[in-house]
Amino acid sequence: MTKTRSGFFWAWPTIFPFMFNGREGGASLPLITPCCIILASATFFAPFSSAGAVTPQTTGESTDTPQQTSQQTSKRVHLPRRGMGPQARGVRRPEPPQPEVPKETPNTFWSGLKTHMTVEAGIAANPWTKSARNFGQFYLDRANTVTLNQILGSVSRDVADIGGGYGLGFVAEAMYGSDSRFDGTLGMGDRALSGMYQWAPTQAHIDLHTPWIFKKGIDFQIGQSYGLMGSEGTGALTRPFYSFDYSSDFIVPFQTVGIIATAHVNSDLDVITGIDAGNSTTFGRARNNKRPSGYLGVAFAHLMDGRLEGHVIGRVGPQGHDGDPRISPEGWASAGIGSAAVHRMQYNADLLLTYHASKTLAFMFDGIYLHDEVPNDDLYGATAYLAWDINPELQFNARAEVFRDNTGVMITSYPGTTAYSKQMRNLPYPFYAAPPTTYGDLTVGVRYMPGFVNRHLPLGQFSIRPELRVDQSLNGTHPFNREASLPDPVVRNGDSTMFWFSCDVIWSF
Repeated sequence: MTKTRSGFFWAWPTIFPFMFNGREGGASLPLITPCCIILASATFFAPFSSAGAVTPQTTGESTDTPQQTSQQTSKRVHLPRRGMGPQARGVRRPEPPQPEVPKETPNTFWSGLKTHMTVEAGIAANPWTKSARNFGQFYLDRANTVTLNQILGSVSRDVADIGGGYGLGFVAEAMYGSDSRFDGTLGMGDRALSGMYQWAPTQAHIDLHTPWIFKKGIDFQIGQSYGLMGSEGTGALTRPFYSFDYSSDFIVPFQTVGIIATAHVNSDLDVITGIDAGNSTTFGRARNNKRPSGYLGVAFAHLMDGRLEGHVIGRVGPQGHDGDPRISPEGWASAGIGSAAVHRMQYNADLLLTYHASKTLAFMFDGIYLHDEVPNDDLYGATAYLAWDINPELQFNARAEVFRDNTGVMITSYPGTTAYSKQMRNLPYPFYAAPPTTYGDLTVGVRYMPGFVNRHLPLGQFSIRPELRVDQSLNGTHPFNREASLPDPVVRNGDSTMFWFSCDVIWSF
């Protein structure tokens, strides 16, 4: 049962080159400690890029402040982006040389540094659960528990001209919070903490622009990057809801370590290729197997009078662990399959389309497929979104999804705070799953950015996102609101429906 999720940017689907342990019960770590850290650092960090309504760009990320982006919301609806900060979508080509203007401070490469931070906390309320869990969710698995989901901070430099048509930049980003339980990368501090609140590096890459072959050149992203597939990202502002759809939570890459190349064929078309160590793993001793994985795809924009944009991306490579299987004294098994791991492939495909019906109304469709030869499982789903900017402070969002897990072994719940990371490291881990199930979910919610609050904030922007969601088994199984354990860790006597309501608050600066 290998998690392979990362979600791309929920706003513009092109892929230009783009942490005090608590108890397992939930919000056991007092929030005062991280809050003090945030307040103490607030004077250092520059304003965040808010995922408001930003006009699509062919490269790079908007560098507007939250206040600026909220003012733009009424001009054109836009869905939140994947990642966080100006380099979330990758390499940004250097601007043309400008006339030199005398300044008191020399304009050096390091003078262009940018810092960003997002803080998210919330609760996923499910009064009907008998397991204290929300099945089918990684990040929102703890029901009825106030949780500090993430403190996500980055230091970055937009790609700067270094002469000869070349450009150079970088991104370094890390997360602390409950979300980090599922965002670790093998060999990158994945054993540092073990409680409810953990730490994980999420981006660490150098961005290089070259003038090669095409007029707009080729961009390279080298190091740890967010995955390029799916519609909902890790950062709080890179998705429209607090909760995730099944596709973005389970079957697309989270982070990869390797090289991504984006060839800008013209202003409307990019070709993307990449090679990496696999999903949430690195090269060397920390790897899960000896073979790499890779991407191939295209991203397009400005179709249908500039209203349609999207990507089609494929991915292939082995994702199983080549270690020998292990059994715990309690009887739990590890995920290793030995030397066969390098021969058992995982195939992933993603189609993402965004259509801007007007300046305030947008639709998105994400269709995704995964075949994994380790459990011989096929998973596929389709998710549709609507985003309507009612006014500059209020956006209405809706999501509908149908998702199929043919064997039931991939949509899995990990009861312990380290169960998922143990699975990645080939250690015995507890879990429970469902029978083969066709899942449906319907979610409605709003993102409210109250002006009467934000006008008085000394830094950044505050937003709140309440949502209502119903999940339904469409083929008669009962996977929700109960848990299962050995000798048969499959939920067969739960509910066929899970109705829950959630709310998160976000402070970005």
